[in-house]
Amino acid sequence: MSLPPEKASELKQLIQQQLSKMDVHGRIREILAETIREELAPDQQHLSTEDLIKALRRRGIIDDVMKELNFVTDSIDQELPSSPKHAVGLDKQSTFKKTNIDPTRRYLYLQVLGGKAFLEHLQEPEPLPGQICSTFTLCLHYRNQRFRSKPVPCACEPDFHDGFLLEVHRESLGDGTRMADSTTMLSISDPIHMVLIKTDIFGETTLIASYFLEWRSVLGSENGVTSLTVELMGVGTESKVSVGILNMKLEMYPALNQTLSQEVVNTQLALERQKTAEKERLFLVYAKQWWREYLQIRPSHNSRLVKIFAQDENGINRPVCSYVKPLRAGRLLDTPRYIHKPTNPDEPPPAEQPKPLYPYRTIGCVFNHQMFLGNCQPSDAVETCVFDLNDESKWKPMSEEAIKSVCAPGATTSLPPFPPLCASTIDASVTSNEIEMQLRLLVSEHRKDLGLTTVWEDQLSYLLSPALASYEFERTTSISAGNEEFQDAIRRAVPDGHTFKGFPIHFVYRNARRAFATCLRSPFCEEIICCRGDQVRLAVRVRVFTYPESACAVWIMFACKYRSVL
Repeated sequence: MSLPPEKASELKQLIQQQLSKMDVHGRIREILAETIREELAPDQQHLSTEDLIKALRRRGIIDDVMKELNFVTDSIDQELPSSPKHAVGLDKQSTFKKTNIDPTRRYLYLQVLGGKAFLEHLQEPEPLPGQICSTFTLCLHYRNQRFRSKPVPCACEPDFHDGFLLEVHRESLGDGTRMADSTTMLSISDPIHMVLIKTDIFGETTLIASYFLEWRSVLGSENGVTSLTVELMGVGTESKVSVGILNMKLEMYPALNQTLSQEVVNTQLALERQKTAEKERLFLVYAKQWWREYLQIRPSHNSRLVKIFAQDENGINRPVCSYVKPLRAGRLLDTPRYIHKPTNPDEPPPAEQPKPLYPYRTIGCVFNHQMFLGNCQPSDAVETCVFDLNDESKWKPMSEEAIKSVCAPGATTSLPPFPPLCASTIDASVTSNEIEMQLRLLVSEHRKDLGLTTVWEDQLSYLLSPALASYEFERTTSISAGNEEFQDAIRRAVPDGHTFKGFPIHFVYRNARRAFATCLRSPFCEEIICCRGDQVRLAVRVRVFTYPESACAVWIMFACKYRSVL
């Protein structure tokens, strides 16, 4: 690969500066004089270039120069983001140079060295260059730090080769900038949460495996380095089925001055597991007693949706309060999910029934990260519920101390910490255009199969945008706005004697083909897409609204206008 002239000149200048800095020329002259004195025989008149190179290599000068020039190759490469929320390269030296490292902190360098035994993909052919294929992505979360590997093609032995630099430190006051020693790190019980995601050729993602890695075994390993294999199990009903194996390597950086004995590490982990098991046992005893009391209030409570425990993706039962945690969303979220206006069941029904602003019909219990309350009211219908949570005649509370014993941060080692929210990586405008172009092609092909031509009207498509923005605003805030302006714009765009029809629909995925198939199942939408008549003009508009964690709301509106014939 050749460099452009300006880059080549810059590279030569950098090399020259580094050689001058090391005084390489002076060292070469010294070695040349020394070699002449020691190795030049009286009958020899000169030293060859090979003789000089051998002398320089023997004295380590060439190796020193190459080590010092490593920074040049790094500066040519595109720099990776220094944020710990991104995956960094596998090479350790390159990783450390491209990541902001605080010399007062301790780091755990986790390398993924490949995968094997992903038997579901045993017969999967190797993708051709440039071919779109299903991919695996490995996501990591550790103590408020998030990482994502490069996508690799799905295969029986997926080519995972990534490195992640995890910062390890106590978060208590005064310890934030102190380098953690082996004893301190042994008391940090947070595991590394690893999640394997599959993305198919249509962009749909599937959770394949979720694994909590206990990393502290490295504290008892020689030189603070250990290799291990991790068996990933499936999720949900397949939580007992092996998905595949990852080969990994853990290394502390800077290197540990003193490692612990493996016996000490194992003892600490065993004590933590024993303590956790006892806390969870006591909470289970209390929960059973609370449930018996709740059923004694009213026998019909047995049929209400009051769930104290729920299974996680690995099939482990956890208190439902452990799945909730308040998050500071920063600028990522603007407003919460619904407004509730209770109805008095003793009053006569109003003449006009208001449309509820929420999708819920009944409510058996409410909970957050600190409280759990069972609904004791005669009816569990949402519209008649009174949400005075301090009224124990309407809401039976659980002991907050009991909940805190198993759901508070650090209460049990089996409780995974919550990851921070990440901003969306989706470009809303680009994605909207891509889906819209795909839908245009699908509509044209569908009409062609019916023997119909397709004429698009870009101006009409453009006029649909405000309506989609209004629909999303109403969906998120329950406030309707902008509808009159949209109707006025459509009236001006549709000539006299013509008919306009529009069909909006909402999705939470970005698969155009799947969305189109769903739309065709609506008779009204099919009538628009398959419109026949005089001067038929079609329009489609897509608006993608992005939210944290790359979640999105996709609004699609198909429309047509045609000349009415009596």
